[in-house]
Amino acid sequence: MCDYSLHAVATRPAEVGETLITTMFRGTATRGFASETDPTVAVCMLPGTELAFAENVRYDNRWIWTREINFRVGKFGEIDRHIPDRHHDAIEFPDGSHVLVTLLCEGQRATVLQLPVSQQPAERARPVSEQRATPLSAG
Repeated sequence: MCDYSLHAVATRPAEVGETLITTMFRGTATRGFASETDPTVAVCMLPGTELAFAENVRYDNRWIWTREINFRVGKFGEIDRHIPDRHHDAIEFPDGSHVLVTLLCEGQRATVLQLPVSQQPAERARPVSEQRATPLSAG
């Protein structure tokens, strides 16, 4: 997903193994992830996408302070979806803490480790022993 304030920015889905960089997108007040090779296109992630940062994650409030989290891995997700007109994209860390993506300091590198498993149709999700056998056609 890409936060609501990035709707006017070109976007594409994340790919496993690619390195992303945190950036401020031109014409917005929003930070997010982009490819190192094309920083003008926002890279969107599905909830559950796992990331590995090159260094401990840094975030700020854009005015006074910068903080560092002693983690280099996190999982993309959304928080406070029930509150409209606000940023929801966040990184969840192993201790359960969250940081909004838009607060991540610019210039941090993160590698996409794993995309979330997509939901399978109900027929495929059942164990083979429970699925009905399909007769073979004689032909």
